[in-house]
Amino acid sequence: MTLVAQARPEQAAVQHSHWPRRLPRQLEIPRTSLWFNLEVAARRFPDKPALHYVGATLIYAQLHEQALRLAAWLQSRGVQAGDRVALFMQNCPQFVVAFYAVNRANAVVVPVNPMNREDEFGHYISDPETRVVICSAELAPVVEAANARLAPERRLDTLLVTHYADMLPPGGPDPDAGLPAAMRDWLSARHALPEGAVPWTQALREGESGQLGPHSAGPDDLALLPYTSGTTGLPKGCMHSNATLMANAVGGGLWGHASPEAVGLAVVPMFHITGLLYGVLSPVYNGMSMVIMPRWDRELAGRLISRHQVTHWTCIPTMIIDLFGSPNYRSFNLSSLRYLSGGGAAMPEAVAQRLLDEFGLTFAEGYGLTETAAPSHANPPERAKLQCLGMPLFGVDSRIVDPVTLEELPVGEVGEIITHGPMVFLGYWRQPEATDAAFVELDGRRFFRTGDLGRMDDEGYFFITDRLKRMINASGYKVWPSEVEMLLYRHPAVQEACVIAARDSYRGETVKAVVVLRAEARGQTREQDIVAWAHEHMAAYKAPRIIEFADSLPKSGSGKVMWRLLQEKEAAGG
Repeated sequence: MTLVAQARPEQAAVQHSHWPRRLPRQLEIPRTSLWFNLEVAARRFPDKPALHYVGATLIYAQLHEQALRLAAWLQSRGVQAGDRVALFMQNCPQFVVAFYAVNRANAVVVPVNPMNREDEFGHYISDPETRVVICSAELAPVVEAANARLAPERRLDTLLVTHYADMLPPGGPDPDAGLPAAMRDWLSARHALPEGAVPWTQALREGESGQLGPHSAGPDDLALLPYTSGTTGLPKGCMHSNATLMANAVGGGLWGHASPEAVGLAVVPMFHITGLLYGVLSPVYNGMSMVIMPRWDRELAGRLISRHQVTHWTCIPTMIIDLFGSPNYRSFNLSSLRYLSGGGAAMPEAVAQRLLDEFGLTFAEGYGLTETAAPSHANPPERAKLQCLGMPLFGVDSRIVDPVTLEELPVGEVGEIITHGPMVFLGYWRQPEATDAAFVELDGRRFFRTGDLGRMDDEGYFFITDRLKRMINASGYKVWPSEVEMLLYRHPAVQEACVIAARDSYRGETVKAVVVLRAEARGQTREQDIVAWAHEHMAAYKAPRIIEFADSLPKSGSGKVMWRLLQEKEAAGG
């Protein structure tokens, strides 16, 4: 049953006391699908570069044509309206083509972190009942192995595989792009495909002569099913429609001065909701050109910004810290940059000051979750505050409430952040109880409970202070301890495990596991053995970097592990 909170009417005026005068408070969100954005951009700017990719350029007309071909191929393989299609690859033009092809085919994109291993990937087939996986060749063995473990009725219909080289010039990456040798070799590599897998080039060729049915997806139809973990259990799918994604595709560009003349750097992973918004959705709506980085590399980032005169860069603050750490950063021409934004971790004041002093740039921090299609709050670039979530965006009503009574709290008091807005998700995929628990009713509106504790100042800016949810934030990647613990229990030497956050000077937080070994493993298993095993069985960002052996874990009278005691001990320095 949805709970009803009590409101304080005087709070509403505070929220927009410093709203940028150049912007409307509400937006007229197009009542179309996301595919329509690409169709319009291709008609308006057919010869304009849509994507730059280490020497290759895809103009809007080509992006549109390839997406049409792939959509026809998907339908020829039986993909129907509402079917789920998983995308499992690093940042590349194929990801963008595939996203719009799936939308054109009236189906639903399931983006999956390419760091996931076999033990994790099966869930992204079985839970959403995925019909097709589109993946890069080096990840095809992960999909094949995970699929083979499933019951026959739950397995995939089709596996479509691309090599990154499929989108590169015949000679490989441009030697002038300045790619590190290892990245150049990785992008140029050709891998043997699993039996029965369809090559990307074959699918596009078959789709050229295929029959493409009508585009029927509307604003309220499901378009995206990104997965987020929680305090318990396996990751949950967040249901986003064309409309919830469109709200931020439109608003994100308007907030950040985007236009067809802008050039963006797509470096945040596209499987992530922030990378998807700022690398795939908003740029196409605005007719921008995007420079795709396959993976983060500070030297490459500096060269690409200089070479392509990048104007817009949404990133994680650790990327800027890393770029400043390069001995060559002063040789990079960063003068074209005019809008820097991001989140996932707080921007250190000293780094923000360097940006301002050396480049005249203000870093505009924002805040959002997978459930809010990336930002629900953002700092206006003309009046940003540091270590601040910003103010609620277009059409967003955000409140601070007591997490127990749900009564709205006065300005300055700490409580749970709840948010109502056009970008808020529809609910968790096939989990009505979790959905019901995630929302609260206030003033006749449905608010999402973020699980983050924060406060609002007297100018309407929001600040985060703590979490209600048990979560680790490692360089912007959210790590849910319960999920890591479930994986650790598969290790033959682990009897019990409790995962907590440890301080990290670069990542902010990192993953630590307190482990009780089975009797026969004591003295035989080393900490490093478990670290190495974890990297084989889970995504690298989740894998514990620190292992501490203990004789036992503290437990409550009911037998529950008292993780807070271990976390408090860690925070106090051991």
